[in-house]
Amino acid sequence: MAVSWIFSFLFPLFCYFHSVTSQLLHFSTANLSTTWINSYLPLTVNFDDGSQVTPILSSGPSYACGFYCNGNCETYIFAIFIVYTGFPQVVWSANRNNPVRINAILQLTLGGNLVLRDADGTLVWSTNTNEKSVAGLKLTHLGNLVLFDVNNVTVWQSFDHPTDSLVLGQKLVSGQKLTASVSATNWTEGGLFSFSATNNGLIAFVESSPPQTYFESSIIGLNDSEASNYVMYLNGSLYLFTNSNDSLNPRILVSVPSESSIQYLKLEFDGRLKVYEFQDPYWKEVNDLVTGLYGECGYPMVCGRYGICSNEQCSCPISSSDSTNYFRQINDRQPNLGCSEITKMTCNDSKNHRYLELNDVNYFAFSADIIDTDMTTCKNACLRNCSCKAAFFRYGSNSSSGECYLPSEIFSLMNNEKDKTRYNSSAFVKVQNVKVQNETQPAVATRKRRVNGAIVGSVTGISILGIIIGCILFIFWKKRREDEVEEHYLDNMPGMPVRFSYDDLKSATENFSKKLGEGGFGSVFRGTLKDDTKIAVKCLDGIGKAKKSFLAEVETIGSIHHLSLVQLIGFCAEKSHRLLVYEFMSNGSLDKWIYPGNQEIVLDWKCRKKIIHDIAKGLAYLHDECRQKILHLDIKPQNILLDEKYDAKLSDFGLSKLIDRTQSKVVTTMRGTPGYLAPEWLNAVITEKVDVYSFGVVVLEILCGRKNFEPSEPEEQRLLMSLLKRKAEEGRLVDLIDKRSEDMQLYKEEVVDTMQVAAWCLQRDYTKRPSMSIVVMVIEGAVDVEKSLDYNFLMPQTISDINIIDSAPLLPSILSGPRTYLNGLQLRWSLKRMICTNTTLSCLS
Repeated sequence: MAVSWIFSFLFPLFCYFHSVTSQLLHFSTANLSTTWINSYLPLTVNFDDGSQVTPILSSGPSYACGFYCNGNCETYIFAIFIVYTGFPQVVWSANRNNPVRINAILQLTLGGNLVLRDADGTLVWSTNTNEKSVAGLKLTHLGNLVLFDVNNVTVWQSFDHPTDSLVLGQKLVSGQKLTASVSATNWTEGGLFSFSATNNGLIAFVESSPPQTYFESSIIGLNDSEASNYVMYLNGSLYLFTNSNDSLNPRILVSVPSESSIQYLKLEFDGRLKVYEFQDPYWKEVNDLVTGLYGECGYPMVCGRYGICSNEQCSCPISSSDSTNYFRQINDRQPNLGCSEITKMTCNDSKNHRYLELNDVNYFAFSADIIDTDMTTCKNACLRNCSCKAAFFRYGSNSSSGECYLPSEIFSLMNNEKDKTRYNSSAFVKVQNVKVQNETQPAVATRKRRVNGAIVGSVTGISILGIIIGCILFIFWKKRREDEVEEHYLDNMPGMPVRFSYDDLKSATENFSKKLGEGGFGSVFRGTLKDDTKIAVKCLDGIGKAKKSFLAEVETIGSIHHLSLVQLIGFCAEKSHRLLVYEFMSNGSLDKWIYPGNQEIVLDWKCRKKIIHDIAKGLAYLHDECRQKILHLDIKPQNILLDEKYDAKLSDFGLSKLIDRTQSKVVTTMRGTPGYLAPEWLNAVITEKVDVYSFGVVVLEILCGRKNFEPSEPEEQRLLMSLLKRKAEEGRLVDLIDKRSEDMQLYKEEVVDTMQVAAWCLQRDYTKRPSMSIVVMVIEGAVDVEKSLDYNFLMPQTISDINIIDSAPLLPSILSGPRTYLNGLQLRWSLKRMICTNTTLSCLS
């Protein structure tokens, strides 16, 4: 009965959809100057699985493209989907990282650029084909969205920008890859897995550092003349086409049953490579490529981190030599979620590291770090390397000669019963000796009881002296209690970095003798660890704000890693000492390289553009790719460090703010550095767009080679953003380019384009500023800059909000001085002084 009801509902819906695509949507091409609006039109179709489609182009009964949503339909993606059935299947999307809302606009401009804008006009995605002689847009019968010129030659195509799927007839060129989504319900790009074409085949990675391979299919023995042109999903299988064989004789890489109907391949969020086919009336999984080759236990996250997969069952590593448990399941009811360490490893306590030996246990990845070695040498090599999490040793009949793999990140392990005929394997997982940790607990408990007893005795005392002593002891106890709470918090924070002792860092820095500089809350010293790793040690001064800064820094970047973020190697929280240990950045902070000074090297345009790109990628990662959205709140050149290759990395997260992704705004006290603060700080209600504003100021300083406020300049040139406004109105932005660099003068057009990116980021209305992800796309040339920019950056919304109280000039420290926490009247007075006018330097309140 239920089935017949479903068919009675779906059949007319299915017929209606095909009626729409065959009658109202009989066209597969579109001309220039065509606009489509995502709104509830008769063309919109709702499906029983909760999805909704507003088709734009159709290529017959198989494929269509248009706006697609799945679920509550509050946001949409512009996608290509299979409409062969009553359940549309998305096989490509333009904006899976940046969904749009109802009334979003897709436009094929007169210049030949396909542009997607949100309902508020924000640029979300673009083909960036403005000057490429585009004549029109079409959707082919293979499901390929194509921009073509007057000669019908392809200018841009969706097949060149795959997402997580391949359709029949689609090529994957060497260097291209599929990227998994975060989860089954979160389609955002950023999952752990990728699937790439190489010169001689296919390879799938789990995106760790370095990447770990879990699937590989290649043709062995190809010479240079047979370099691969592409891999194609054809006739239900994956084929390698090389220069030495024609299209009638490709080499098969992965065999899949021939399709009986329409079919597509998808890299799932869990790393599985699945083939789906429509078998009336539903879509059905017909193949799982990795499972077919390696079995159910061959996936990196089949049992989560540190979990052991055996006969499709998950368990945690257990010591066979004693009864000590070093791991526990994250969720007892869901063992596939993996295991966590009961006691976190710390490098400053390496003498208490030991191995948990796991016999007949293998790992999905094995890339020999040491060859022709013995088991003892392999184990010792891991013990000497703090970043090494395990030692895997493979050998034949003789354990004195084998190969050693030392990964820095552990995913799922697997039982080795099936592979014992090929080789023997041993796994040694590094753990912290929990017994050593537990020995100190009675002493801690004794100290707590002693302090509590002193407090009770002092309270009950009747003499003045007793009361005074009691107060002193109470203050001491409160301080001790705060330290214990902090200790507990640090010990239980997931993904903690290395914990050092104060003596270790004192020795590493030669008693803090090599000072690199000073920051907002302390001094920074150069040092060297015992393994010759160069480090920078930041010693935080003060108690209240320093501790707050310390915890913010450890919590924010202690468990995240990105090439554009300075790595927090470790920390020290011992008595009153609060120290942070970073990777050493040999070229120091950005301000030393962009402001006029005595440096011998003036950065060229390529280097400055790379620095801007690095900063943008780092901020985009913090805003869009972390579990919680991270607001840095103190972006300025002093907090951007350069390594030996002049790669830029964000540092100093002491003022950062973590917010849930469900929050669009957050109320907080003012923090940051005057001169880089966005106007909305006046209301203390902020979004990640305050970082975008600060980024705009920094970009402007990089391009112009000067500070945003220069007291030595004539009055009309002191404020850089006022100067930017005037030059923009005159059409003379080139006048602002750093004149110290002859190379910058050779790339005037590119530099001016980047100035417009800065201007976009400086819009006084934060809703009109781009996201950092969009900024990255602009820098990479995938999206155009917003054209209708407001250059009145510093003017308040209404001048009546403020009253002139004097006309004294602002001090340089007001605009570019140290960062601060402000609140209440002080916040409004200080910030209004900075943003009140763009033509004078009056003090306003």
